[in-house]
Amino acid sequence: MLRSLCCGCFSGENSDTERQPLLQPRPSDLDGAGSARQTRPAHSEAQTVKRIGRLVMRRICVPELDQRFCDMAETFNEQQARYESMVRHIRNLRQIYGCNHNDSFALAECLGRIREEHETKYRISLKIKGYDFSLEVVPVGFGGESEEEPMPPLLRLAQDELKGTSESAKATISKGTTLQEMIGWLLRSKEPMTEQVKGAATTYQERGRLIENLEENMKEARRAKELSLGYRQQAGAVLTEAAEIAGASL
Repeated sequence: MLRSLCCGCFSGENSDTERQPLLQPRPSDLDGAGSARQTRPAHSEAQTVKRIGRLVMRRICVPELDQRFCDMAETFNEQQARYESMVRHIRNLRQIYGCNHNDSFALAECLGRIREEHETKYRISLKIKGYDFSLEVVPVGFGGESEEEPMPPLLRLAQDELKGTSESAKATISKGTTLQEMIGWLLRSKEPMTEQVKGAATTYQERGRLIENLEENMKEARRAKELSLGYRQQAGAVLTEAAEIAGASL
């Protein structure tokens, strides 16, 4: 999908300026389809993430509008990267303790497995402060006295993965809020943008190309809006469950 968007969407008729995408893809994005075939994603949304790749805009030769579309695409790509990071951290946690074989984002089962695995030596709980949650591990000896000993490597990894999950979920929600405002402005402004694009064209043929580019950008903006809402919803569900496990409310 990404390859056709970056290359195939720019015809030989277009000028050199129009031929350049506003955002360049990373090489790893072009391999997304292959990696998606090899590893089953953590949720159905993750499949969409792999298919769409990074968002790339077409130039419409109105600098102010090109910048708005570019900013929107960058923000979407950042949110998508955060969402993918959240999925990766949760998947890693599941693999460490062999939990949630149904590929859900639920944390409760994994927390239960962690407690069972280390209950003889550690008091383990999920703590939340604001929108940040973490795995608290308190070593306990006989009689409740603390023991000074290295934390088991798997337990340390679990702490790191939960911290990464928390940071990524919070960033996914934050980026989503900003992105919805950007996309909302673009969708509301289609008619005046169309007039600006028409005014920027020097020939009838060029006007047709630029209007087509604008239509493609608007279509990508609507798709980004839908995907972004899904990312934000999933990240919100993770934070809400963490708060419930910790006995707090968001």
